[in-house]
This record gives sequence, C-alpha cells and structure tokens, in this order.
Amino acid sequence: MDIHPLEKFKYCPKCGSKHFDVNNEKSRKCDNCGFVYYQNPSAATAAFILNERGELLVERRGKEPAKGMLDLPGGFVNNDETAEEGIAREVLEETGLEIVSTDYLFSLPNIYIYSGMEIHTLDMFFACTVAEGSQPVAADDAAECFWLPIGDIHTEQFGLRSIRHAMRKFLEEHRRVR
Repeated sequence: MDIHPLEKFKYCPKCGSKHFDVNNEKSRKCDNCGFVYYQNPSAATAAFILNERGELLVERRGKEPAKGMLDLPGGFVNNDETAEEGIAREVLEETGLEIVSTDYLFSLPNIYIYSGMEIHTLDMFFACTVAEGSQPVAADDAAECFWLPIGDIHTEQFGLRSIRHAMRKFLEEHRRVR
C-alpha cells in the first residue's frame, strides 16, 4: 500500500508538538505553534533528444520504480538548480552526453512511488540537443541507453505514467509536423 507523504508527519517539524493535524488535502497545521506545512510537488525533468537520423535517445531503467522498462533521460532537480541545469546534469550523469541547448516543451503532474511512498512531482519536458555524432554510455540510474527509431517507439514499453503520456504527446506532434 502506498502512503501519501502527509500521512507520515506525526509531529510538527518546527516545534515538535504531536498536535500536527490535517489542515486540508495538501497541508497539516500545528495547533501548538500555528506552523502550516504544505505538500507541494518535487520538480523533475525529462529530455527528448533526437540525433541527426531522427532517432530518440531512450534508457532502460536500472532501478525501481519500473526497473527494466524504457524511460527518457532525466530526474529530480536539485534545490540549487534551474530546471535547465537539472536536465543537463541528469543527462550527463545518465548518458555521458553534454546538452548543447534546451527548449521547454510542457509539464505533467505525476506520482512517483519511491520506497513505498507517493512522491508527487511536476515533470517538466524539454527538447534537448547534443553535439552531432555523440554516443551515449549508460551510467547512474540507466542500465542501458540507445537511439530508438521513432517508428519503433511503443508507449506501453515506458514504465512511468507521465513518461508514457509525454511520449504520446511527442509522437502526436511528430506525426503532425511531418
């Protein structure tokens, strides 16, 4: 059973009071000191990277959730990063490729199950470019990374809900502009 993050908060993080109760569906309030904690989504990114042959860079997930399923390069944004810095760092960590440019496309809300807990995310998708001829090398969370021809993409092979939804949007747009 997955647990909403607010269910784990039993004590006020400011004063330690056990009178830390539900305020509304996305917050808890301390009856002792008045502190209100809001559960907001974590920022995450994913990259659509096409090579000169029009193939999409995809990864095979090396860790849960969705271990063994396909994914796009990306991950969580650090506290001191912009989304653009976060996607560049994640792509470098997972594939060894350096991003040359990023263009924001769209965002999708998501729930990422980690250690049995629901992590609400706001997944931001970018069209990214890398130097021509760049070859990815899987590292970090990626068990494998490779260039996949657009015609060989099957959204059900992508393990995370927001990535599948984003892939459908990407494929619809790709077909529309062709």
